[in-house]
Amino acid sequence: MIEVKKEGILLSQSELEFENEGILNPAVIRDGDSVHIFYRAVQLWNQSTIGYCRLDGPLNIAERCDKPIIFPEFDYESQGVEDPRIVKIDDTYYMSYTGYDGVNARGALATSKDLVTFTKQGLIVPPISYAHFVYLVESAGKVNENYYHNHKFYYQESDPDEKILLWDKNVVFFPRRINGNLVFLHRIRPGIQIVSVKEIKDLTPEFWQDYFLNFQSHIVMDPIHQHESNYIGSGCPPIETEHGWVLIYHGVEETDNGLVYSACAALLDLNNPSMELARLPEVLFKPEHEWELLGAVNNVCFPTGAALFGNTLFIYYGAADSYIACASLKLTDLVNELLANMKNTEESSIVDKKDKSPGAHKLKKTTKKPKK
Repeated sequence: MIEVKKEGILLSQSELEFENEGILNPAVIRDGDSVHIFYRAVQLWNQSTIGYCRLDGPLNIAERCDKPIIFPEFDYESQGVEDPRIVKIDDTYYMSYTGYDGVNARGALATSKDLVTFTKQGLIVPPISYAHFVYLVESAGKVNENYYHNHKFYYQESDPDEKILLWDKNVVFFPRRINGNLVFLHRIRPGIQIVSVKEIKDLTPEFWQDYFLNFQSHIVMDPIHQHESNYIGSGCPPIETEHGWVLIYHGVEETDNGLVYSACAALLDLNNPSMELARLPEVLFKPEHEWELLGAVNNVCFPTGAALFGNTLFIYYGAADSYIACASLKLTDLVNELLANMKNTEESSIVDKKDKSPGAHKLKKTTKKPKK
């Protein structure tokens, strides 16, 4: 039994120009008793930068910067740097984020040695069109047919000549090398995929060509439950336990009240995280309070960072794309619940009922501008 406590709103927008439209979706990393938060700050016309604050302990604000620490500098992020996540690997901090240029939203990376000065490494996802993606994936054999359901987004009737590249977002690194490699999750709708490379420089056009020709083998999770039936995406950096990597991710369901974003949980194999071991059949938590139900985007709990204090896991999330909130739970309770569901994950697949193709159910592996 998992008891989730909603700690409430942690941070709200201020009157400062760079965050006067809202704050959301924080990257979080603990250092001693301090929790560093790098959050998406939105100003007028939906332009985003990254703001910063520091907590003493998991919930007490100690300091907050009055200007952004990361902001658009290059064409690929000219209209916003969005939705960061952060981990420390060896002696380097890796901050992944989404660069938005007004048309395309794609995963990018910045690195730091001290959490003060960040060096941008550029885009780390493939710069290909949706049509090229479909061509490569189909060349290797059919996957879950829902990967082909995005054509109306990429070929919009209102502007058929607009060049929309493949949207590849929610880049989230594992907090250590695995088998000597840097490993990160990313999201091409509707599922979550995985990448493993020795170094970032290895993400060449040739790498991505081979990756998509073997796309099925890189899909970690596809939607299977009703609360995630539209799509899923990486959330917080994975949390290492003796039983596997705990992944807090978001699931999206289309309802009569629009899309609903909920926090969900799964367990991945420690040495081969492309293998899903378990998944909760119900949401971990969902929008229920007014500040989660009503905002810039309604019905949103969007987890992006976590900090562990003792056995209590604090999950930081964007609420209704307007606030940063926090929920807490006992990590051992979550792991035990995941372990209890290891044999039940395949039983309630909504996708499996619709699509028997390889990849529709892959568990045997050893609204504004869409914002998520």
